[in-house]
This record gives sequence, structure tokens and C-alpha cells, in this order.
Amino acid sequence: MWTDVLGNPVTLQDAASLPAVNDFVEGFIASEARAANILAAAQSDHSPIVQAYAAAVHMFAESHDAPCNARPFIDRALAGTAATTAREQRMVAAVAAWIEGNLARAIALHEEQACQHPRDLASLKLGHYHLFNRGDSPGMLRMGLATLAAAGDVPYLHGMLAFAWEQCHGLEQAEAAARKAIAMCRKEPWAHHALAHVMLTQGRIAEGHAFLQDVSETWVGLNSFMVTHNWWHQALFALELDRHEEVLGLYDHQVWGVAKDYTQDQINAVSLLARLELAGADVSERWQDLGGYLTARTGDQVLPFLDMQYLYGLARAGRPEADELMRNIEARAAREPEGVWMQVCKPASVGLRAHAEGDMAAAVRELGHALPRMVEAGGSHAQRDLFSQVYLDALVRSGQLSGAQNLLQQQVRAQPQSLRLRRQATRLYAALGLGSVSSSFF
Repeated sequence: MWTDVLGNPVTLQDAASLPAVNDFVEGFIASEARAANILAAAQSDHSPIVQAYAAAVHMFAESHDAPCNARPFIDRALAGTAATTAREQRMVAAVAAWIEGNLARAIALHEEQACQHPRDLASLKLGHYHLFNRGDSPGMLRMGLATLAAAGDVPYLHGMLAFAWEQCHGLEQAEAAARKAIAMCRKEPWAHHALAHVMLTQGRIAEGHAFLQDVSETWVGLNSFMVTHNWWHQALFALELDRHEEVLGLYDHQVWGVAKDYTQDQINAVSLLARLELAGADVSERWQDLGGYLTARTGDQVLPFLDMQYLYGLARAGRPEADELMRNIEARAAREPEGVWMQVCKPASVGLRAHAEGDMAAAVRELGHALPRMVEAGGSHAQRDLFSQVYLDALVRSGQLSGAQNLLQQQVRAQPQSLRLRRQATRLYAALGLGSVSSSFF
């Protein structure tokens, strides 16, 4: 019997697999690319925990064929669980539930693991992933807190807690947890990410931009999602400061192009291009380049949060595949009439496509239906803000200026350092005949 890097007993066929197990465990919670090293070990070591970790790596492709690719690994894991520990058995069962699409069972198993084996932080991270995609931030916080007494020496736990606190709007607690993580390990990109969320939410735009620039030197060896997403956050700060050329440079060199075939890199790119256009920037031919990669996503329907952004990108690129994706979203929604695909994703998708194609009245109508429940589709506050920005733009462009003012002025008050919002509000007040007193609102 061996133990992993966090002290959890592991059952292996081959001691030579232990470094790969540790690469997965620590690499996963540290957002590092070395987590994928488990795939090589899984070719020769059929130990259930090795096979389950390899299955999880395949599932993170977030594609239509991911379960099929993961199934041989989880089948081997399930066949050998009798000779493993209870912790390993629960992890195998949780990954199996994920592959079968039973996320409620997967989450329940991860929550049980957090209570009974609180140093299994790979299980916690995977539980957070599922909860996040369901919009259950209180569940993320509850699960994380259950491990704190036993695993408080691990900096990555504090980074996970920081993000959970932030998504629950506990901004002071989030900042404290993030700073604790960074004090323990300066290279803690998930804590950097959580603190960037806090600073953006609190309107600390210049401070957030300077902070991410300072810690960006540590973003080496990360998985493509983490490195591109933290640069995406840096781009958001620059966008609020009206630095369009800087944002375009970040898009070209840091956000898009690391792993163009990966889901999360693709939605980072869609979101940033859309925000640039909404802020008045010319993105040139970038939609066409991005759209060519999004065509492979029409049959996925893995997470509604992803499909909505794929659709917007395809529509902005003028790709006919937007029709196919919309049909597939509708078909997926029809399977669960009361579920998130029907109640949130379908109307949001109709609205987003309408905006992309210039039908602002339809965009207002459909997004207005979806926005109150958008949290159920997953994504963070900052990510979902894209949909609110599109809705606001549609209000303005369809002539519904009073409604637009009601939304925009609240944002201006919350983000006094945002030059983007100030510029948009100045234009709006001029259109409302209030240009002479617009400075009173700032």
C-alpha cells in the first residue's frame, strides 16, 4: 500500500505509477498540465484509481464523445474495486456516475468523500467542478469547508475556498482565503483567479490589472484552461480601462491559440470577442478564425453554458452550422421540458443568436426570459455577465432606453473606475436628452 502526495492510501499494481498518481492529484488541484501524465500510466497499470483518474481526464474534454473515450478506463476501474480502499471505491463510483450522466449521484459521492476522507482534494476539486456547472455555489462552499480542518495545510484548498466564497458573494472571506493561499504558495493560479473575481466585483479595476500582471510570471506549466482564463481575466480589467489594443493583443497571444480545439479556450475566445465588440472595438476577421473551430461543437450538448457561447460565436462568424447547433439545443431541451436546457438554454440561445444576427427585439424578449435563471446554466458571475451585456446592448439598440438606463446606472455606481461603462452611460444619457446632467450620475 502506498500513499499519494496528500497522504491518502492508494492501491497500485505497479509502484512506478505513484509519480503519475501524484501528478494527477497535485496537478489537478494546482491547475497544472502534468495531471494528464496519468494517461501514460493507465496504459500499463490497471489499478482502479489509476483508471478512474484517466477516465476523468478524458471527461474533461467536455465533448460529445468524451464518455465513450472514458468508458474503457472506468470499466477496468469498476472491475477491480473489490481489492481497493473505501476512498478509492467512492472515487471510482463518482467518476462512473459522471460518465453515465448521473451528476446528482456524483456530487453526493464527492460530498460524502469530503466528510470521510477530507484530504482527498482531487475529489473535492471534481465535486466543485460539477457544482459550479449547476450554479450551486453554496454547495461548493459547504463541500470545501468540510475538508478545512484536515487539509488546511494545503494552499490549493484555500484557493478553492476563495472561489466558493466569491461565488457566494462573500467577498471579504474570499479575499482572505485567496491571500492565505498565495502566502503559502505564490504560484496558486486558482487563488489568483478568485482574487481577480473579487477585485472586478468590487470595482478595483486598476488594482486587479496590476495584481494579475504581477503574478502572471508564475503561470507556467498550467493547463490551457487555467493560463488562458487568467489572461482572459486580465483582458477584462484592460477592457474596463478602455485599452482595446491591449485586449486585442491579449486575445491574439494569450487567450486564443493555446489549445484552439479545447472547449474552455473556445468559450474564453467567444466571450472576449463579444465583449470587445460590445465595447465598440473592431475585431477584424477574428470571428471567422474562431468559427472554424466551433463547427466541431454542434453535436456536443454537454453543458448548456458552453453551447450558448458556441452558438453566438458561430452566428457572429456567419457560419451555417449555427442552424445545426440550434436544432440540437432544441432537441436536447425537449428531453427535459422543465430542465435548464428548456427553461434557460433554449431561450437564451434564441436571444443570443438574434443579437448576433441583428434582431434586437427578439434578443431582448428571449434573453429577458432566460436571465433571471441564468445561474442554473453554470459559469461564474463574471462569465455570465456576457449575457447581461448582450441584453443591455439589445435594449439600447431596440430603443428601450429607460430599461437600459435602469441597468447601466447600477453598474456605473458599482464600477466607478470603469471607463467603458462611463463612456457607454454618457452616450445613453445623451440619447435620453439628459446629456447636460450626465456628469451628475458619475
